[in-house]
This record gives sequence, structure tokens and C-alpha cells, in this order.
Amino acid sequence: ETPQASSSAAMTGKAAPPAAPKKKPAPTPKEEAAQEPAPVPAPVPAAAPAAEEPPAPEHPPTAEQPPAPADAPAPVPTPEATPAPEEGVPAPPAEAQAPAPEPKPEKPKAEPPSSPLSLTVEEVSENSVTLTWKAPEQTGRSNLDGYVVEICKDGSTDWTAANEEPFLSTRYTIQDLSSGDKIHVRVKAVSASGASVPATLEQPVLIREILQLPRIRMPRHLRQIYVRRVGDAVNVMIPFQGKPKPEVIWTKGDQPLDTSRINIRNTEKDTIFYIRQAQRSDSGKYDLTVRINGAEDKATLDIRVIEPPGPPQNLKLVDVWGFNVALEWTPPVDNGNSEIKGYVVQKSDKKSGKWFTALERCTRTSCTISDLIIGNTYSFRVFAENACGLSEKAAVTSGVAHIEKTKTAYQPEKIPQRDMMEPPKFTQPLTDRTTTRGYSTHLFCSVRGFPQPKIIWMKNQMEIREDPKYIAMIEQGVCSLEIRKPSPFDGGIYTCKAVNPLGEASVDCKLDVKGKI
Repeated sequence: ETPQASSSAAMTGKAAPPAAPKKKPAPTPKEEAAQEPAPVPAPVPAAAPAAEEPPAPEHPPTAEQPPAPADAPAPVPTPEATPAPEEGVPAPPAEAQAPAPEPKPEKPKAEPPSSPLSLTVEEVSENSVTLTWKAPEQTGRSNLDGYVVEICKDGSTDWTAANEEPFLSTRYTIQDLSSGDKIHVRVKAVSASGASVPATLEQPVLIREILQLPRIRMPRHLRQIYVRRVGDAVNVMIPFQGKPKPEVIWTKGDQPLDTSRINIRNTEKDTIFYIRQAQRSDSGKYDLTVRINGAEDKATLDIRVIEPPGPPQNLKLVDVWGFNVALEWTPPVDNGNSEIKGYVVQKSDKKSGKWFTALERCTRTSCTISDLIIGNTYSFRVFAENACGLSEKAAVTSGVAHIEKTKTAYQPEKIPQRDMMEPPKFTQPLTDRTTTRGYSTHLFCSVRGFPQPKIIWMKNQMEIREDPKYIAMIEQGVCSLEIRKPSPFDGGIYTCKAVNPLGEASVDCKLDVKGKI
């Protein structure tokens, strides 16, 4: 019987339960129990299922280690090696004999990913629909396994998966749909932590061919803020495209428009937004949606209705000195729904009472007015200005500024006296001349000196006195002597002498008179 037990253990790779009573190191001290016949029906079925739990199968017996010697202990303590109980006592179940593992603290359950974002219809045909979306913001601790697309016919609550296995692409085309059906579509993000809350299309998709996807062609001047004044009309036409005829939806802040103030007219190619008289309450962002069977395009029209600002506040006359005045104020309470570009400062004198602009478009809330007239009394006012124009009212100073005359003593500038006295000096001498008989001639020279020198003309060292033949003149220091119709007798040496109290000077020249040929 022993060889049979050992061969059975070798085939199974486990310690044979019948060999357990023959082991001497077992806790039971009696050797009679070890000599009992091997087939014991009671312990064998109880120990058989427990033999799969211990790691004993990982160490099968080898040639160096006999499978079941009578005097050798079991290689690994297992439930099979537990001695059989005494006769008449039923064997307890194996689960009760195995030591219970210590309970481990449970790990916190990982959160599933968040919902996919921006689920939209990209294209619809007569038997398919193409969807696009964006990845969820949070994927949890586990990596994202992919997405599951589910569809449900309109009027039913039975959701079925369109794809067999999760996929990582954010674009999917659902095929084999029936033309004319309306289906609801939703997309889930799936990870090892579970599935996300589905992202669902707001409207069912009608499965039919879209000849042209909806697209809004927003005019260039409407892509920025559209500014109008209070009372002006707002008349905007926005073209779009799409076949069949798209559904046009206008909203403001996710709410329908007030049709008592705003008129909308839609055609197959454009939509017209009209307000007869704009008010500041009409300012804001208007959302335009053009939709065809779940496929849609969106645009935003930003309108700003403005009016002139209110007057500046707290205008003060800070200081007055010399010809200058310093002013300060604060911005207006109401800017007219438009940025304040600057301020216009005006002055008025008490005598005329008229207002004149002193500063135009002052960008600060303080200024200095200069070049005021002495003796005048001035008042000041300030207008605020925005894109609509000047404020209707102005802030006026409560006080006036009187420009007083400052007392100053006039002190003439001391100029050093210069000695202008100098003796006569010829700056241009006389030059020799040749003339023809009967033709008058002139002799010139220039002289300077202070006091003005006296000029004496001489011929051949003889002073020329009152002779009608000679005319002597002096002007701006230039001396001239005219000889009228000279004859050969008038030829000779002519001298010009200048005399003053500081001295005298003289120059001379030779005059030659030739007869007629």
C-alpha cells in the first residue's frame, strides 16, 4: 500500500493524504495510528480541497527526496500532514483548520473619469452620423481606456452601444442607420475605475443627408464690438449657409430675446437683427445658432449702446500763484457706457463773461492753467469726454481766481560808457583820375572820426573856397568833389583834408584833363 500512495503523490505533485498517519513527527504520540490501513475515507475528502491552497505544489518531489519514506518528515507543513483525529470523531472542514489571513485595509476606490466635453455633430448622411468631442478634464488615477458611444431611438429608453470595444479617438462615425430616424447620442469615458457620466446631445439627430453643413459668415465689422448711440437704430444682417434650410436661434444670456424690443427676420440665407431705438439696456452679447439636424454653428454679436458721460465730480481750485491756477477733480459717476477719453477745461474772465477753452482733452484729473492776465478774475469749468462726445453738463468751480499785480521795482540795466572819441582816419583814399575836357568828373574818398571831422578840399595846396565850378559834399563819411566841365587848366594835385579836435588827416590824387580829339 505504501508504494501505491507514493506513486499517487508523484502523479499529482502533492503530498498524499493517506501517508499522513505514518509520519512520526506528527503531534499524535501513538504509533498504532501510523500502522493503521492507508485508506481512511473520512479525512481524505476533507483534506483534498484544502490541498490547492498551500504552496506545496510548487515543490514537487525529486529523486534526492523520496516521495514518502516512513521515517522522514513532510517537506512543507500542509493541511494534508495534519494527523487524523481519533476514531469516532468526525473530521472538521479544511477551511476551519487553515489559519485565517489578517484583514488588510481597503484602498480608497478610484474615481471614474469626468464626462467628455463639447460633444457635437460633425456630419450627417442618409445612413450615418459623425460625432466629435474633447477629452474629459479629469481621468482619475487610472489611464483612460477609451470611449463608448451609445445610441437610443427617439421615444425609446433602450440605449445600445455603437462600438464593441472602447477606443481613444475623439471622433467616431456611427454607421448602418436608417434614413428618417431620430436618434439620441451619448458618449462615455471608460477607465479601470469605471465609466463617466455620459455626455449627451441636447437634441435628437435626424438621419438624413445634409447637402451643406451650417456655417455663419459673420461680417468683419461685426467681429468686434458694435457701438451705437442711444436712440440710434440697430440694423444688422448676418449671412449664413446650409441646406436644407437651417433653424436659426437667437439668445441673450441663454435666454430668448425680448420680441417687444428686438425684431428678427430669417430667410434661407441670412438673418436680420433689428432694434428701432437702441437703449443702454440693449447692450450685451447676443448668441446666434444655426442648426441642421444636430449639426450647428455659433457666433456672437457684441453690441454696446453708449451716450455722453456725466459731469466730472468735486472740481476744486487748488492754488493760485503768479499767472497760474491749479485745478483738481474726480471722474464722472456715469461714463456713458464708454471709456472716458479725456477732459476739456475752459476759463471765463469776469469782464467779458465768455468761456474759452484753456486745455483740450486733458487725460489726467488735474491740470495747471497758465498765461492768465494780471488784474482779471477767472472762473473755470470742466467737461468729460467719451466716444459719444462731451458731457451735457460741466463741473464749475465754486470760487474764483483773482490774478493780482505783483509789486516790482524797475531797475534799468547799467551799460558801461564807451569812449567814442577818435581822430580822423581815411578808410578809402583818393585815386588818380584822367578825364576829358568839358565832361564833369567826381573825386571820392571816405573818412571816419568822432567828433565828425571838418572836410577841406585843396588844389595844388590851395584851399578851394566858394567856387561855382566845384561842388563838395559829405554823407555818411563819404566825401565827394564834383568838378564841372573841367579844362586843361583844372588839372593838378587835389587834396582832401579832415580835421577835428583830436587831429587831422589828408589824402591826395592827380587829375589829368585831356583835350578833345
